[in-house]
Amino acid sequence: MTDFERKLYQIIVNMHLYGKNPTLNDLKRKTGKSEEDIRAAVKSLLIKGELKWDKHKKVWILK
Repeated sequence: MTDFERKLYQIIVNMHLYGKNPTLNDLKRKTGKSEEDIRAAVKSLLIKGELKWDKHKKVWILK
């Protein structure tokens, strides 16, 4: 994982622990990165199997 992927993953984990699902705007605000950068990092995490998206419940599934 790159540093940015690790940071993004940790933000998702922390928000998940509080029962919240981070929006793209949340992630942009907390990381200071662009939408393109965030989407690329999330896609990479999905490919690596670190994250999964439950389409029915609309929540992240963490490894």
